[in-house]
Amino acid sequence: MDIIRLLPDAIANQIAAGEVIQRPASVVKELVENAIDAGSSEIQVIIKSAGKTLIQVIDNGTGMSETDARMCFERHATSKIKVAQDLFSVSTKGFRGEAMASIAAVAQVELKTRKASEELATRILIAGSKVEKQEYVHAPLGTSIAVKNLFYNVPARRNFLKSDPVELKHIIEEFQRIALAHFQIFFRFYNNEEEIFHLPPSNLRQRVVSIFGKNINEKLVPVEEETDIVKINGFISKPEYSKKTRGEQYFFVNDRYIKSHYFNHAVKSVYAPLIPEGQHALYVLFLTIDPDQIDINVHPTKQEVKFQQERLIYNIVKVSTKHALGQFHATTTFDFDQDPGLERMMQSSGDSKFLQIDPAQRNVGDWRKMYEGLENVTGSTRLPNMPTVMSEAHLKEASLFDTSADITVKEPVQMLNSFIFVPIKSGFIIIDQQAAHERILYERYLNQLKNGECATQKELFPVTIELSVADATIMKEILDSVQLLGFDIQEFGGETFIIHGIPNHLNQDIDHESIIQELLEQFKQRLQIKLDPQEQIASALALSTAHKRGRKIEQATLRELIDQLFACELPYKSPSGRNCFITFDKNKLDRLFLS
Repeated sequence: MDIIRLLPDAIANQIAAGEVIQRPASVVKELVENAIDAGSSEIQVIIKSAGKTLIQVIDNGTGMSETDARMCFERHATSKIKVAQDLFSVSTKGFRGEAMASIAAVAQVELKTRKASEELATRILIAGSKVEKQEYVHAPLGTSIAVKNLFYNVPARRNFLKSDPVELKHIIEEFQRIALAHFQIFFRFYNNEEEIFHLPPSNLRQRVVSIFGKNINEKLVPVEEETDIVKINGFISKPEYSKKTRGEQYFFVNDRYIKSHYFNHAVKSVYAPLIPEGQHALYVLFLTIDPDQIDINVHPTKQEVKFQQERLIYNIVKVSTKHALGQFHATTTFDFDQDPGLERMMQSSGDSKFLQIDPAQRNVGDWRKMYEGLENVTGSTRLPNMPTVMSEAHLKEASLFDTSADITVKEPVQMLNSFIFVPIKSGFIIIDQQAAHERILYERYLNQLKNGECATQKELFPVTIELSVADATIMKEILDSVQLLGFDIQEFGGETFIIHGIPNHLNQDIDHESIIQELLEQFKQRLQIKLDPQEQIASALALSTAHKRGRKIEQATLRELIDQLFACELPYKSPSGRNCFITFDKNKLDRLFLS
């Protein structure tokens, strides 16, 4: 009996939709990119309920004919591929067709479109791939596509969508990537009828400032290099303005956002000797390259790109970044003589003039040593097995400060400004000071959110902070809970907030903007985990305000931290999942030394 059958179109379309339409942000990306390829100079994005209820994109582009309007919902319909070879030289984003069928398979869609040569627009209503209505209507030039009730006919898929803040975060990320790449277009973004982004046509610097906030302008260093292989332009940040958060890091290839850990490493390696460990620089870098030299079809979302000369471009990105920092006096230790190894690569590739640098701009120093050993870096480093967390029964019978134990050290000792060694009857325990403090603060903050307000110490001089549009949107959503934790923060209009007070247990000299930025970053990261909103905020604030590794702690504070840790309901793990402590007893030590 035959068991292989062709799937009905409705089911096949839904499967295809799963490859392209993973969440509301995927719809926003596809529709906005279509609008760009339609030659639009103005694009509006309208979102309701984080895209679950409505995603509407309105443009003033060329519009579609009646036939094209109907054809764009057919599977495998496209305007830019005629033969298979075209797959490897595509330079546009995708003009109607590739995603429209997938969207229509899992949502209710209303399309209105009109070309300049036609007096009336075409209106099509389609749901679950079925055309319900087609008619002529009056409408302005261009196209409006409204996608309603995403995944309404695939309940399992809809149930897998995250909370509104998570989905909105993904939508804003996609929007920002596109808006950065197309600064010549007027973009407007509305969320639940509130205008979040208002981005008139501009240059790249103005667009970066409009998206990430006015304060970023003075932090930017331009990058501009052109070779026979690739042209690189954009902005990086001065080292002194690095942040603890990783947010604003973008690579674009031919105006398309890509993910590349390899090129990220090129930039990171330049900043490594210039900024503290754990800090991150901003960069928005555009690579322009012959489409024949890349393959953008290695991933359904086209965010991963394969380069024919990837290693060479890596070195060009690295040297261009160093050159930019040197030109703007971000560092005085770089020597911009061309790396002989890089020169050999260029000769072997047939290009010996990839980078021209004025000798007058060279600085004295040997920068090559900073990059020695990169060729030997492997994907992971194997760590030895660590002892397990001490059992609850063992913990109860152990005296943390046992005076009868036959050991020299009776008090806890901080080692390497990161770990606390504590003697017990049967051996000793090692506490990770950061993980332990995170656990203590997490339980404290969670109790404060559930049981009442925290004491606040008022600022003598209120502090004004300017956030990016995306961060300001999140801050407005969580502001009530943040205030319950002891922060006195008020909106001041737009993306500006005023800090009138901070929790009384925090150091008064703490960098207010830094702590808020880290809180927001930790909150965004915790959004990926399905936690109760209060748990997300408590966890985010604990991770952002805890004692970090490398901080010297006074003896009295050490004892207090230990007492507070073992008074916690769950002292074993930090909210980030790390062990708070491990134990070494005599038997375990014997095994380690005698094995």
